[in-house]
Amino acid sequence: MDFTLTEEHLQAQKMVRDFCQKEVAPLIKEADRKQEMHPSLLPRMGELGILGICIPEKYGGQGFDYITLGLVCEELEAMDTSLRVVMSVHMGLNSMAVLQWGTEEQKMKFLKPQAEGKKHAMFGLTEPSVGSDVANMLSTARREGDEYVINGEKMWISLASKAHHILWVARTNPERPDPHDQLSAFLIETDRPGVTRGDIHGKLGVRAGSTGWVHCSDVRVPAANRLGEEGEGFKIAMSCLDNGRYTVGAGAVGLIRAALEASAKYASERKAFGREIGKHQLVQQKLAWMVRDYEIGRLLYLRAGWMKNMGIRNTKETSLLKWFATDASFEAAHQAIQVHGAYGFSDEYDVERYLRNSRGAIIYEGTSEIHQIMQAGYVMGYRKDGALRCELPAYDPKVWQG
Repeated sequence: MDFTLTEEHLQAQKMVRDFCQKEVAPLIKEADRKQEMHPSLLPRMGELGILGICIPEKYGGQGFDYITLGLVCEELEAMDTSLRVVMSVHMGLNSMAVLQWGTEEQKMKFLKPQAEGKKHAMFGLTEPSVGSDVANMLSTARREGDEYVINGEKMWISLASKAHHILWVARTNPERPDPHDQLSAFLIETDRPGVTRGDIHGKLGVRAGSTGWVHCSDVRVPAANRLGEEGEGFKIAMSCLDNGRYTVGAGAVGLIRAALEASAKYASERKAFGREIGKHQLVQQKLAWMVRDYEIGRLLYLRAGWMKNMGIRNTKETSLLKWFATDASFEAAHQAIQVHGAYGFSDEYDVERYLRNSRGAIIYEGTSEIHQIMQAGYVMGYRKDGALRCELPAYDPKVWQG
């Protein structure tokens, strides 16, 4: 297991870092204050190839590996969480699922324009009354000939008002005894009749991004838009979360880094009791904790990325990454505000935004409590990863890069 970054890794990392510093930094504070996504960001991420970074060139992507995806998410969230959220839903929860489960026709119809950045994608799992308890969702999909008629509402959906496609999970087989076997997954174009959607305002964090709701009222989609087989919706959703959690965890590592860099800079400039505050031991302790958690989080996402590259199931490792890194990012942002003192309580400095943004990741894509239960389940032998019908393809540069 070699975690040395290749020249390709470094090039992709630099490209995203330059984009963030030169094109996003001047916009992000105002976008956060307005509580809306800047209209230039999604198209620009598409132009740069970020939205298809780890999709094979055959399907319109850049052909990089899964570690590159982690590096990209770290850089994006080091600027603002809303940018990483785009990667989590567009790439981790949707495009990678189509790559894993889709037919060749579906890959050309949905995946290719998404990887090229011409279309944007989202993921529909959470509902107004259903979050962690996925098997009890209320959305339904009724088969009528060569079509499905879909009804239901999804809530807390990132890119709700922006995306062109949604991966929607609904109940198709209510007669089956196990509710996990009653669900199926569908790819739905958001311009179909009966689809309505809107944004949610007043969020604590991720204000520079789009979060909202999507409602389907007798929406008809062809059976060819079903992803996988009937009854595989739960398995597909969980595989989506494996990929989405990887992007969330890697992004949270970027937020830790941002909190550390901001704190170190402020601690070298601010003076108290006759010397810069960085020379006071309790301030140094806070910085040391951030260094520790950054390095641990980075190793965890490099390991999970390596496992993805090898085609090794990584549900356990990705869960641990997501749990540790999101909790650690919240603590890093909290301590960064302490370092900044009263100034940290003002949006004059970025650390208050880091704290607000970090809080959501402890909830979405599996709460910290869910991941604690998962990890304990593995230790006790109560939980085992069964084989999926379709695994995420291992990275092969000969195939990925044409």
